[in-house]
Formats: sequence, structure tokens, C-alpha cells
Amino acid sequence: MSDTRAILEACAASSGLAPAIEPFCAKGSLAQRLAHNPFLMAPMAGVSDAAYRIMARAGGAALAYSEMVSVTGIHYRSEKTWELVEPEDLEPDIAVQLFGSDCDHFAEAVEKVCAGVGDRLALIDINMACPVPKVTKGGAGSALLDEPELAARIVRTCVGTSSVPVTVKIRRGRRMGEEVAPDFARAMADAGACAIAVHGRYANQMYRGEADWDVVTRVASAVDVPVIGSGDVRGAGEAVRMLRECGCTAVMVARGTYGNPWVFGQARSALAGSEIQAPSASRRIEAFCEHVRLLDATGAHMARGRSLAGWYLRGLPRAAYWRGLATACVTLDDYLELAQRLRAEVGDA
Repeated sequence: MSDTRAILEACAASSGLAPAIEPFCAKGSLAQRLAHNPFLMAPMAGVSDAAYRIMARAGGAALAYSEMVSVTGIHYRSEKTWELVEPEDLEPDIAVQLFGSDCDHFAEAVEKVCAGVGDRLALIDINMACPVPKVTKGGAGSALLDEPELAARIVRTCVGTSSVPVTVKIRRGRRMGEEVAPDFARAMADAGACAIAVHGRYANQMYRGEADWDVVTRVASAVDVPVIGSGDVRGAGEAVRMLRECGCTAVMVARGTYGNPWVFGQARSALAGSEIQAPSASRRIEAFCEHVRLLDATGAHMARGRSLAGWYLRGLPRAAYWRGLATACVTLDDYLELAQRLRAEVGDA
């Protein structure tokens, strides 16, 4: 039994998370798989490492995505880049998100990812949404929204090389007031994309302002492939509302997962008409412990636990004080000692 599996099984009852992860790569089309469980963990740079994906899947996510992976990094055989691709033993499957602007690099990367991940590769997603300047200045991410012909060539290249479905993630448009998403999504579907994920902000909004969910509806009306809605899904209620109101097939949850791996199971319960139950303080503390143990077991940098503390402990008594203590934590034992002290103060609340 792998360390990660032992951690998940040992902590499942106290954290309220599942001891086993339901596979996404079952029989049926991509649309059928998404309909079975329409709630996905979004790719998040610097966040969605193996430990984070395991927690999301244990919380009920249908599928979890890798961090953005550079096709150029794969081309140059960067070990750090390839580490982002490989799933942990406990993960039954994974979606790998690639970014870049060179068709040849995409072809090479898709071939290597398909071969390297094998039957645990659920799909390949092409990022055409990232607004960060260090990505867009190389013509990747949301910069491709200005280059629909190149974007379509990239999609055709990936589809021609891939052994799994190829999807695309986009934004409403590159600049405020210049919406391109419906037409761009249609072009990507015509090029062979099996699904389109759309975030309801313009790229130059970054993450400011409010996401416009109406653009999700417009994209869903423009294409015949499944559409995955994204943007400002902060909790289970919003995930279900987006699904019902926007005509999308599935919903990606990003920042709404911070300290809340239960959001996926809650959304599934709400969709079925059941009451949503928020986790108790003690369960949140146990989940935090489970998460930092997974960080340690998967070889992640333990400094990531400081962000996790801020997210999991938010709203608890004297949360700011405990978050301050977490900034001094360095090792797994430091985090577990902090949690033990917090348990003694919170009790069984």
C-alpha cells in the first residue's frame, strides 16, 4: 500500500472524505462521463499538485487537472516540467493541461504525455485562457484568443496525435468589451476539440471583477460539444446554479476549493436535492492534517502547507492567530503540532 493510500484511508472517517477515489476513465463518451459527475477541479498554477488533486478527488471531484504544463519544457526535457505531468499512485486518472504556441512542441508533448501517463490519462486540455504576462508574451494562454487560426492548428495537431479526448479552456475574450468566446469556441470545436471550458472574464481583467456567466450560456448555444463553465464558483450552491442556469454540461471549481475539498460532494448532494452539510471545525482540522501529510508523502515543498493553513482554518476561532503561527512551520511535524494545539482549543465543534 502506498503512503498516500494509507494516509487517505486512515484519515477518511475523521475528515469526512472518501477513502477511495472514483475513476473518471470509465466506459462511455466524454459527455456521458461528465454527466455522471459534472463537478471538476480546475487546473491552478502553484496549487493543483498531487496532494491537492487527491484531496479534491476524495471530496467527490469527477476529475482533477494538473497544473499548467509547458510543451516547450517537455521538448527540452525539463525534469521539473515532467513532474507536473505524472499522477501519484493513488490517482486513478488525471487531466493534463498543456500550454504553448508551437505546433511541433504540442505534437511532441502530446505524444510523450500519452505514452508516459498511459491508461490513466483522462484527457488533454489546451490552455488558451491564462492571462499571466509571462505566459502570454510567448504567444500562449489567452494570447491565442487573438490568433484563432493558430489556435485551430494547435487543436488539430493535438487531436491528430492524442489517444485521449482533447479539450480547450478559453476566456470571454482578450480585452474588455471584445467578446470572442462563442465564435472562438465554435472554431475550436470544428478543429476537433471534444469539449470547451470557458471562464467568464476577459483576460485583461485577470481575476478582478465578476465573472459573466451569460457568456457560458452563449458558448453552450454556439457549439455541439460539452461546455464546462468556470468563474466565481465559490461553493456548492453556485456550482449547481451555474450548471442549471447556463446550459453547460459540467462546472470547474477553482478558488472555491481552497480549504474546501468537500465542495464537490456537497454539489453532487445539492444537485440530487439533498441538504448541504458544512464540515465541522474538527473535520476541517483533520482534513488539513490529511492534506499536509499528503504533501509530505508526495515530496511537495512543505511551505505549501502555510497557504493550506490559511484556507482550512479560515473562520475558526482566532483564525488569524493560528495562520500567523503557520507561517513559521517548516516540517510536517510543525504543522501537526499546530493542529494538535488547535484541536485542544476548538474541541469537537
